[in-house]
Amino acid sequence: MRADGWLEQLGQGIVEFDQLCEAIGTRFVAFSFIANERITAIAFDPQSPDRSTVDFVVGDGEPQQLSLSEFREQLGAVLVNAPAPTAELGDEPDLDTVRAHIGQRFLLLAPVFGISLLELHHGGDDEPSITVELGGTREQLSVESLREILNNAIRSEVARARPAAPFSIDFKKIPLAEDANRRGDYDQTVSLLGAWPGPLSMFLRTAQGQALGASERGKLMRALCVLGEAYLCKGQSEWAEDVLRLGIQFGQELSESGPLFGVLGRSRVETGRYGEAIGLLRRALALGGEAPELMQMLATCYLKRGRCVAAMACLDEAEALGCDEDDLTLLRSAIREALGPAYVGFRELMAEVD
Repeated sequence: MRADGWLEQLGQGIVEFDQLCEAIGTRFVAFSFIANERITAIAFDPQSPDRSTVDFVVGDGEPQQLSLSEFREQLGAVLVNAPAPTAELGDEPDLDTVRAHIGQRFLLLAPVFGISLLELHHGGDDEPSITVELGGTREQLSVESLREILNNAIRSEVARARPAAPFSIDFKKIPLAEDANRRGDYDQTVSLLGAWPGPLSMFLRTAQGQALGASERGKLMRALCVLGEAYLCKGQSEWAEDVLRLGIQFGQELSESGPLFGVLGRSRVETGRYGEAIGLLRRALALGGEAPELMQMLATCYLKRGRCVAAMACLDEAEALGCDEDDLTLLRSAIREALGPAYVGFRELMAEVD
């Protein structure tokens, strides 16, 4: 009943079988036989294989022609969507009944994906099952599970063969990602913008990338800032920093880069790199970043670095800018504890100066 090696045996009688497999894909050639779709000709374009055309006939039908990518999709759909076998085994099934119960197409598909069918178990109260071998490992599966595994393997093969979608930048996604961040839906932001950094990194190295106008660069920096913040909020600080540094490369001199420096500084604060954060936060302030939040983070950094007077000055500035007093209470207590009696004297001195 096993069909191991059926495709290789069939190929021995077909002229230029190897070239056909190379052009279309060995598994797709197998799919065409199983689906009863006879390939009659192929116009192969080595420069753009997916634009190649395939002429074929389904059963005794009329000739048809599809592009190679469409032909692969169609083969996968035919096999996955074919009706499931319904034959029952009965008490003493013969080989034809067993084949009909498992499904002829599944018997042919198994060796295409390197699965050997070893034993069928039938009888008693348990549902029929099959012992299979894959990669030297044996496993016992229900017949239904085997069918599902093979259908999923077809779907995966079709997905792998699809031509890569051309990358494009859609600036309309930026406000959608900003809204997602405001809602705390950071996964949605990653879904919208997560594919941008790789191609943008390569684009930056080209003459066209270097020649981008300020408006376009500003939009790209805004997008990368939103994405970096999403990664940071998801706890993926390394990814966040890579994205933010890429955004900064698109134009450090532009005011739009202020938020990038701010989020990058926040990443350093959250990972305990307070000394590295100070320069980034000050740069963000110079470029017009959100001053209350930046001042509060600066106060934290200065305190952690033992620069308590600078920390207190930043804290006072944050409070003057409208930062919530409740958010500053713990920080002020830590500064007071670090300075000891000098804190009171310094505050009195500053009051006299004012």
